[in-house]
Amino acid sequence: MPILETKGVKAYYSTPLGYIRAVDGIDLTLEKGVILGLAGESGCGKSTLVNTLMMNVRPPLRFIEGTIILDGKEISSMDRSMLKKNVWGVLVSLVPQSALNALMPTQRITDLVKDVVMHHMNVSEQEVVSMAKKRFEELNLEVDTLYRYPHELSGGMKQRVVIAISTLLNPKLLIVDEPTSALDVSTQKQVLKMLVDLKRAKIIESMIFVTHDIAVLRQIANWITIMYAGKIVESGLADDMLNHPKHPYTFSLVNAVVTPEPEVRNRGLASLPGEPPNLLDPPKGCRFNPRCPNAMEICRAKEPHLEEKSNRLVACHLVFP
Repeated sequence: MPILETKGVKAYYSTPLGYIRAVDGIDLTLEKGVILGLAGESGCGKSTLVNTLMMNVRPPLRFIEGTIILDGKEISSMDRSMLKKNVWGVLVSLVPQSALNALMPTQRITDLVKDVVMHHMNVSEQEVVSMAKKRFEELNLEVDTLYRYPHELSGGMKQRVVIAISTLLNPKLLIVDEPTSALDVSTQKQVLKMLVDLKRAKIIESMIFVTHDIAVLRQIANWITIMYAGKIVESGLADDMLNHPKHPYTFSLVNAVVTPEPEVRNRGLASLPGEPPNLLDPPKGCRFNPRCPNAMEICRAKEPHLEEKSNRLVACHLVFP
């Protein structure tokens, strides 16, 4: 049984001008044990999707329709109080895009830990601190960090502390949203290693790693899903997708990455003209067609749907004429 399965999920932002279709008909299956890399340009709907997958939906974002099943439980029909008690932190945890600012500046780390754990478990403060110390030791974090204030920590340490706190209750699925975007290269490596260690130690079962940086996915993901303008356009095994992208948008992303391989130096870097579409009024047919160098007449008239070919899901008329 997959750890996560969605069918036809739609979540729109309500504005005076109409709905912004940020997540528009998402079918996604995440098998247990998989690290899924979710990639795409800024504004493609990645962060909105991961919040929707947890049903962490608040105005102006609205859950329009669809089904979300997490670890065999349909969470898309749960109310917020039930999600807080039985799902968030226990089955799934999110390290948000603004994780560096997620720590309350006037609270020591221990105070935040107590708030998180005692909301779900009937334990003493001493037991909570013991749990946190054990988790910090498992993740090679200095235990005395628990007694510090956020301003005493570097950006990389804050990021790792937030990740550690997010896993205190051993959630089966960890979602990390752009965890390396504000960090230098050496600190990025420390954060990526920590995430891999969490899975190796079986603290978490599965992970969704959100990024716009394809190069980072080469280091951590074993499955990659590409989003464009609120929709999934391609999904498959990481090595296969990065070496042989089928969708023109995936091809553009992969070939815009600087890597040391000789073939990259020979062909140079590719660029993608234009901008993502306005999701108040998305293009007819394929949403990528205004920017696609291979667009055909059918691309402007008919929306492609995800279809499977050689263990790859692709939404493209070029691949499936």
